Amino acid sequence: MKINYKSFFKYLFFLALGIFFVWLSIKNLNKDHWLQIKSAVAHGRKWVIAPVVIMLLLAHYVRALRWKLLMEPLEYRPTNFNAFAAVMTGYLVNTGVPRLGEVFKCTLLARYEKFKIDKLIGTILIERAVDVISLLVIFFIAIILQGDIFGQFMIDLLTKFFHDKAGKLSSTKIVIAGTIFVLLIVVFYIILKRFGHIDIIAKIKGVIKNILHGLSSIRYLKHKGLFILHSVLLWGLYLFSTYAGLFALKETEHLGIASAITTLAVGSVGMILTPGGIGAYPLLVSQLIGLYGLDAFTTGTASGWLLWSAQTFIVLAGGLFCFALISRYNKKRIAVEASGIN
Repeated sequence: MKINYKSFFKYLFFLALGIFFVWLSIKNLNKDHWLQIKSAVAHGRKWVIAPVVIMLLLAHYVRALRWKLLMEPLEYRPTNFNAFAAVMTGYLVNTGVPRLGEVFKCTLLARYEKFKIDKLIGTILIERAVDVISLLVIFFIAIILQGDIFGQFMIDLLTKFFHDKAGKLSSTKIVIAGTIFVLLIVVFYIILKRFGHIDIIAKIKGVIKNILHGLSSIRYLKHKGLFILHSVLLWGLYLFSTYAGLFALKETEHLGIASAITTLAVGSVGMILTPGGIGAYPLLVSQLIGLYGLDAFTTGTASGWLLWSAQTFIVLAGGLFCFALISRYNKKRIAVEASGIN
């Protein structure tokens, strides 16, 4: 079997990044801190786990239903279970290899529903674009409701990223990042334009054409209002599951819905940084909790890891369950359809 070294090293990089964030989040914890964390969790509200799990599962199911709406203009109509199973399995793969889950869930759905993968990828790009817009709205609301907390948090975060060791804004870092981004786009465009007669380039252009066709499906949505409703419901479930998670600890129960919005915004950044948010999500949430006057090392760490653990449990358990069941489900479905024809 041929080894894809690029994917292998990419996986190692993001895994190492996640482990680094884990180390950052626990490196300053001493024995007393660990005892306080255990005490906070032990005296927390265990029953809160149930509504959090239910809301997260519903959120993933709503995402599957929203994805189906994007497929309608392509004349693709998968079953609800196949769409949901593909979404959950995609999340599962993403915990190991970032972004590979998006391709895998399209491949899985295409296998059982006989769809074209590249057109499905176009719908995924639309989904991600809508999610980015939704996250920006969450950020905007967080700034309005808690500008003093969230604004300072983002300033500190960006300062560390774009500033040098002396604490000054590094124009070099900004120029390098912008230049690399522009160069990549220019080089890619030139290759497609000048070498389109080469078979492999022609195939790439064909894939891009199909992806753009998938992207265009948003213009022909038959139920635009329903799509917006699903998007609002999806992020609403994310928000209330986060709020319930904060309510799990007595030390954070007073923070309220505004703090849950800010936590959702910050936690989403952590989910983007590393596979499944490992390390990054708990670290960012713990630092945010510290800005509310609570102990970032104890309460913050406990809250961050609790919220992350609940989300990760759903992905691992739900993803494995769906992946194990989807083949059996479709065999029965095909058998039923065949018996109906006969």
